[in-house]
Parts: sequence; structure tokens; C-alpha cells
Amino acid sequence: MKKKFLIVSSNYYKDITKNLIAGCLKKLNKSERNIAIIKVPGTFEIPVVISKNLRRFDAFIVLGCVIKGQTPHFDFICNSTFNSLLNLSTQSKKPIGNGIITALNMSQAKKRSNLKGQEAANAVLEVIKNG
Repeated sequence: MKKKFLIVSSNYYKDITKNLIAGCLKKLNKSERNIAIIKVPGTFEIPVVISKNLRRFDAFIVLGCVIKGQTPHFDFICNSTFNSLLNLSTQSKKPIGNGIITALNMSQAKKRSNLKGQEAANAVLEVIKNG
């Protein structure tokens, strides 16, 4: 039986998200899986979308980017989002591949966007295979 995957991506940095999704799909399509994509405005909205869809999908991949600015907003967004994702994954016992880039600047984010989507997809595939 084919596994159903949901990719939830933050569309705040559109060019970075485009790279993340392309890499993720490249990795997942090799396995011809059932894949849906939902785009949200920012990373903070990702956990609620997963929460609403826990029963409909077997695995999740989250994609996005948070770039550090001049205020503590970066820390609050990253901590709350990542903790929420961890809690959702452990409570539901479903894998969530974290492809959210946390970077100090746009240059770092762009460099990391080429592989991060593939890495997140690979992590989920490994958990499904071995878990």
C-alpha cells in the first residue's frame, strides 16, 4: 500500500521554498508516492496544518526558512515551531521530516536550500522503512 505524504511549506521566502520543494519531490517521486502539498504564509502556521491533517496522511515533510533578524523573533518562531513539530510527531507516532532552514542571512539560506528538501524527505523515508 502506498504511503500518503503531506508536504507543508512556508511560502515566506518563495525562491528558497521553490528549491526546497523541488529537492523534496525529486527524492519522493523516485518512489512514486501519493503526495499532497499545502502552502502556508510562514513557518509558524505549519504545525496547525499538520495537526488538522494527522489522520489523512502517513508522513509529513515541512519546508521553509527563517532568517535571523535584529530582534528575538527568530528564536521564538524557531523554538515554538520545532517543539510543536516534535510533539506532533511523537504523540501521533508519525514521521515529520524537518526541512526548515534556520539561517543567519539570505546567502546561507540559499546555499542550504539546494539539499535541505531532499534531506527532509530522506529522513522520513528512512523512518518509514526502519521504524
